[in-house]
Amino acid sequence: MVILAGAMVVSADGQERVVEPRGVSPRGPLLAMEEKTIALFEQASPSVVYITSVALRRDFFSTNVFEIPQGTGTGFVWDDEGHIVTNFHVIQSGSGVRVTLADQSTWDAEVVGVEPNKELAVLKIDAPAEKLKPIRMGTSRNLKVGQAVLAIGNPFGLDQTLTTGVISGLGREIEALTRVPIEGVIQTDAAINPGNSGGPLLDSDGRLIGINTAIYSPSGAYAGVGFAVPVDMINVVVPELIAHGRVIRPVLGVGLANESLARRWRLGGALVLRVEPGSGADQAGMQPTRQDQRGRLILGDVILAVNGEKVSDSVDIYSALDGKKVGESVEVLVQRDGEEETLTVLLTGSR
Repeated sequence: MVILAGAMVVSADGQERVVEPRGVSPRGPLLAMEEKTIALFEQASPSVVYITSVALRRDFFSTNVFEIPQGTGTGFVWDDEGHIVTNFHVIQSGSGVRVTLADQSTWDAEVVGVEPNKELAVLKIDAPAEKLKPIRMGTSRNLKVGQAVLAIGNPFGLDQTLTTGVISGLGREIEALTRVPIEGVIQTDAAINPGNSGGPLLDSDGRLIGINTAIYSPSGAYAGVGFAVPVDMINVVVPELIAHGRVIRPVLGVGLANESLARRWRLGGALVLRVEPGSGADQAGMQPTRQDQRGRLILGDVILAVNGEKVSDSVDIYSALDGKKVGESVEVLVQRDGEEETLTVLLTGSR
């Protein structure tokens, strides 16, 4: 039997009676903490977007081309020119990208640039400025474990979802899809699930402090540990992607031997196979691997350290140069003919 509140009903014993609704108890005012969280969400959520990556497929029978969703994720509005920031892995597998703003309008997006080694991508949509609300910027330089944080995203396709927590760790390291380590990552216990990737991690003032990127989970769902690339790194990478479509990274100007070869020969460092002409390494006199007139192999310099940081492979060199700029110089410790020598190498730019 369906009982309608406030209606005359017949009970199981055949008696008629009126079922009255229960009164709603009045509640007091929201806690100050609740009011602040609500205000922060209402302030920041218009800056958060829903991203759909699509792929083109051809129908076997009709040969018509159609789009199918490849994946979904989150992003945020960078500026009023229509630039959107998200994670690289959110858009990497699609042939097209669509961005849905908080007002539910959907826009085709152009990929402006990507930096897979930092898990960052910049898109652009042609939405009018009045529809775009750039996110407020913060800094990750002075964060403390225990600070309150908020994450806004689209987990499992559920748009505009808020989770809260604290910074549970700092200075973490995660691995990008390129297997290059991303250092200085923020760890949080704010719930981050599939679909949250690319969304903002905010401080208690509603400012961006990181971009939610990965979770640690044996099952693939939230297990209490999430990671966000810090905003100070984003603030370096994104302007370069907007200006150049890529990050101009500082390099020594060398090509290195495969790490397995270096281990097999027990070199204790990174073997230089070639030196790019005109590069900083070339100007510093770094020696490549070569053959003599009889065809015998003469090993080149073995890089042991960069600015005092021990080097065993190309990943170590990448990490040692992280944060450096084109035009700066570094001290490179090499081993040559059994002797150690320090070279001053001017960093040049490359992809």
